[in-house]
Amino acid sequence: MKVILFGATGMVGQGVLRECLLSPGVQLVQAIGRSATGRGYQKLCEIVRVNLFDYSDIADDLIGFDACFFCLGVSSAGMKEEDYEQVTFGITLAAAKILAQLNPNMTFIYVSGMGTDSTEQGRIMWARVKGKTENALLRLPFKAVYLFRPAFIQPLNGIKSRTKIYRMMYALSAPLFPVLNAIFPNYLTTTEKIGHAMINVSMRGYPKQILEARDINSAATTE
Repeated sequence: MKVILFGATGMVGQGVLRECLLSPGVQLVQAIGRSATGRGYQKLCEIVRVNLFDYSDIADDLIGFDACFFCLGVSSAGMKEEDYEQVTFGITLAAAKILAQLNPNMTFIYVSGMGTDSTEQGRIMWARVKGKTENALLRLPFKAVYLFRPAFIQPLNGIKSRTKIYRMMYALSAPLFPVLNAIFPNYLTTTEKIGHAMINVSMRGYPKQILEARDINSAATTE
């Protein structure tokens, strides 16, 4: 399987990249983003570019892929809705539209979040924008689209968030994770499980298009 990965330097993207590089079922990973991962692996190719709204100049490099794992995203904290929508909706759909044209047999997996508003009418800004993005992706002519909606994500294998407040939160909660996992198993997952789940879902499919944390954990262990 050949994979395109967006957001490979973010916390979730780092975890997904790690599992792709370790998986014998993934032959090639092409990471696309504004910064390099700093990793040197034979099956990793990188395209570093400032403009994430137009890919017409590199269209030839986007052909022949089986899956896209879209892990790129920003926190909505302190952002106006139009600015958050430009990044969350605009960048995602710019990539998805050209990939759907070039790779109609592609599986597209988008990392959203628990509480995403599919009606696009709710009071919470980020949830409306994520819902709008999900709905637009579902209308594109991909082979399949899956929407991952994790709640709390534990970073593993030395992976850290690039957002300071999130790093502090994860550091404080790390000792409590086994207890939290025992009490709230349907709300917690890990960067490792998200990576495994994306690979498995792309290769084998899944009964649901929207995967909450418990579905992600289940898909991660599918043989």
